Amino acid sequence: MSTFPGDTQQGPFASFPGSWSGNGTVKLASGSREQIKCRASYDTLSGGTSLNIALRCAGDSYNYDFKGTANYADGRISGDWSESSKSASGRFNGVVNGDEIAARIDLPSATVTLNLITRGERQSISIRSPGSEISEVEMALRRR
Repeated sequence: MSTFPGDTQQGPFASFPGSWSGNGTVKLASGSREQIKCRASYDTLSGGTSLNIALRCAGDSYNYDFKGTANYADGRISGDWSESSKSASGRFNGVVNGDEIAARIDLPSATVTLNLITRGERQSISIRSPGSEISEVEMALRRR
């Protein structure tokens, strides 16, 4: 985050920096649901056009530890991600439309879509992967 007077953040990640936490649900392919608690930490760079992401969610039988970097240019985002509990990693691409980010990850066995909306001190995250073991994840986070 910038500390120079007059150097303001302009990118789509400008409102992200800091720690966020909240609750959510995981829906498995079997149809069963599990409650989860989530924490996110975001660091922005380059005037809010680059973002470092750390997201951790846990429930009774579900743990998710996601780390990534995202870069914005000309209305599009792209980046790298890794998820340690499943030993998975790759790239993602998406678009920014106002306060909403929509991204897509193409895996060999599935396509994952992510929608993230940030409004003030609240953030909602929706992850969908039809046909996968974990078909949906929904989170509602607040800045801490």
